[in-house]
Amino acid sequence: MRGMNPDDLRARLTGVLDPDPAPRPAPGDRLAAVLLPVMADVEPSVVFTRRSVALPRHAGQISFPGGLPHDGDASLAATALRETEEEIGVAPSAFEVMGSLAPVHTFVSGILIVPFVGMLTERPVFSPLAAEVAEVLEYPLARLAQAETEVEFPRGEHVYRGFAYEMDGNTIWGATAHILHELIELIREGGR
Repeated sequence: MRGMNPDDLRARLTGVLDPDPAPRPAPGDRLAAVLLPVMADVEPSVVFTRRSVALPRHAGQISFPGGLPHDGDASLAATALRETEEEIGVAPSAFEVMGSLAPVHTFVSGILIVPFVGMLTERPVFSPLAAEVAEVLEYPLARLAQAETEVEFPRGEHVYRGFAYEMDGNTIWGATAHILHELIELIREGGR
């Protein structure tokens, strides 16, 4: 992934992401959409948020901006873009939405997350919404790929088995790590 320019990254993702996802949540589940902001720079990187500790769900965790659809959202991609603008202050027009990865189900909260990949070709000024976002984080894709490990974390009565990324004292895990792993794998496979 080192030395990959924005055109290489775009080429690897074009055709492998779903341009028009139609997820079907199980009875009792809700849909949500997140955006994976990818900085298409000399060294591509991914933007994350650290959720505020005051939030009722997933407080303090590393995540992608996103949330539940509103009635006025034209699509799940529109939900992801609206939520991204609300959470980190980047206008929807700044992103080139490449498509979506496979939906990810969160068992604890009963949400089916549809992750969209949005490329940024110009560096934005982030304006995090303090009520929801404690910090905006950015990590190079190559470093994330190197940091990937498979883990087991005891979480109350459950055990999380999946991927984790230790980055500068921050642990990316759970649904966010699952989504990130899929993105990294798609990019790796596109280079073969």
